[in-house]
Amino acid sequence: MLTYLHLELTHKGRQFRLKKSSTYNYVLAAFGAAIIAVLAQVSIPLPFSPVPITGQTLAVGLIVTILGTRLGTFSVLIYILLGAVGLPVFSGMSGGFAILVGPTGGYIVGFLVTAVIMGLYLDKFGITIFHAIIANLIGMVVTLAFGTAWLKVAADLSWTAAFMGGVAPFIVVGILKAVLAAWVGVTVRRRLESAHLISFSGLQTPAERN
Repeated sequence: MLTYLHLELTHKGRQFRLKKSSTYNYVLAAFGAAIIAVLAQVSIPLPFSPVPITGQTLAVGLIVTILGTRLGTFSVLIYILLGAVGLPVFSGMSGGFAILVGPTGGYIVGFLVTAVIMGLYLDKFGITIFHAIIANLIGMVVTLAFGTAWLKVAADLSWTAAFMGGVAPFIVVGILKAVLAAWVGVTVRRRLESAHLISFSGLQTPAERN
């Protein structure tokens, strides 16, 4: 978990380290939620599916890869809660609890489970491009599973129809988004750490330190 922001200052040959506590973590989580809300507005409607292609899954994978399990999951939770109370953060500048219980609500709720599973995988195997891709692919499967199951119930579809409308159109683009989220996420995370803007040292695995 990201615990502190470390700023190193040198004055008269002495080095000082400023640590900003959990307040800074909350700011980062809110920033992560904002990124998800912005990318959610990248939406491509599909004529043969009630579910559009959006940037939400890309954003969730990106944020979890950068911030880790707890802060990444917290970012997703903030995003969902903001949308649930009516702020227009969901796809198409929409919001409200009705979206969560509508045909596409399963995908949004599934983001929360996706964040947890992705984060736990990365905690175990380390933040490398390879493992980040695997984690994001797992996240894609989890999101599609939740979304499709709820689409079947909410729209009263057969499993075949739900699969064709809720999974099939998103497999190829989902793989592409998983690879992109992994590559960008790992790159950003490493650069932030190198610049001492963030520190994950408390939970780094040997794979990350090598």
